[in-house]
Amino acid sequence: MPEVFAARRARLRERCHAAGSAAALVTRPANVRYLAGAAPPGAALLLAPRDGAEDVLLCPHPLEEQQPAGAREGGRPDDLLRIRPLGGSLSPEGGDAAVAAAGMAAEEGADSLAVEEHHLTVARHRAIGSVASRLRLTDLGTAVEQMRVVKDEEEIACLRAGAEIADQALGELLESILVGRTERHLALELERRLVDHGADGPAFPTSVATGPHAGRPGHRPTDRRVEEGDFLSVCMGAAYQGYRCEIGRTFVIGTTPADWQIELYDVVFAAQRAGREALAPGAEHREVDRAARQVLASAGYGSALPARTGHGVGLEIAEDPQLAPATMGKLDACVPVTVEPGVHLPGRGGVRIDDTLVVRPEADGGPELLTITTKELLAL
Repeated sequence: MPEVFAARRARLRERCHAAGSAAALVTRPANVRYLAGAAPPGAALLLAPRDGAEDVLLCPHPLEEQQPAGAREGGRPDDLLRIRPLGGSLSPEGGDAAVAAAGMAAEEGADSLAVEEHHLTVARHRAIGSVASRLRLTDLGTAVEQMRVVKDEEEIACLRAGAEIADQALGELLESILVGRTERHLALELERRLVDHGADGPAFPTSVATGPHAGRPGHRPTDRRVEEGDFLSVCMGAAYQGYRCEIGRTFVIGTTPADWQIELYDVVFAAQRAGREALAPGAEHREVDRAARQVLASAGYGSALPARTGHGVGLEIAEDPQLAPATMGKLDACVPVTVEPGVHLPGRGGVRIDDTLVVRPEADGGPELLTITTKELLAL
């Protein structure tokens, strides 16, 4: 997709020129990947100060020296880019691609350089200033992150493929014997199955939570063993060609669910459905959050509410937009987001239901559900 990456860089260049910056330096890995097609470890992308000049991807080492797994995760560079390896710590810049890129911009006659201040350390910012003292450094801000919010159909296809892999891995686990196995073992097995089905790897560390741990946001698996009657909540995702999706489900182990488990599950399910149904182009981010949050609060779980109902996904697992009470802004079409309300009751456990969806207009069928594993409360 060389023309896609070139078009993205052209859009960013126009934005920089409009803001008064001649050249731009991109260092955040996901942003480098978005604009260059690849993000080798330590790489930086220099957008040329004028139209027609070559954009350059600077790498601490030659691409052929990269680890095979890292190359897979980082993608393949756009053929229209010039690749400049630095030679590691023996190079004049000490192998720092950002510092070398700033020097190149100065040599090519740029008078200003927009940098991602939110990604650079203070020491790195100073080093850039020292090698290109004549350059006026400006802040690129989150310009690339804003470009990444709306996905094209090729990006959505990668997310869809990742969701299918995650559904497959989770479905296979549900067909196996779970009682007596530890949270940690189940999480490792899920991650192995993701790779077996073609994922780059897990989109984020897989969470498996049982019994009193179930439904706890961000739970890190322990050596607790699955027991009869437990809630079992799983939150996982697959990375596919760099794009990351998310799915979360809750089940009951080995027996008919207790009344309190059914009641809690039904409330969270209703909240998740309300959030999903609120997804539409033009919907306010906080209104989507409110739709799910009101269901939980009305059922008496106001003190157990999560900080947000969902977030964007893409080259990173938690991108903009944020579906939270105080966030401003409105959804656009072709924005993939999660809807993931949950309730955790200390000492008892809880429920989390999490899907990845793509915002679509009603004329196109409304929100596209990417993660399709059943949301029925199953007794495994």
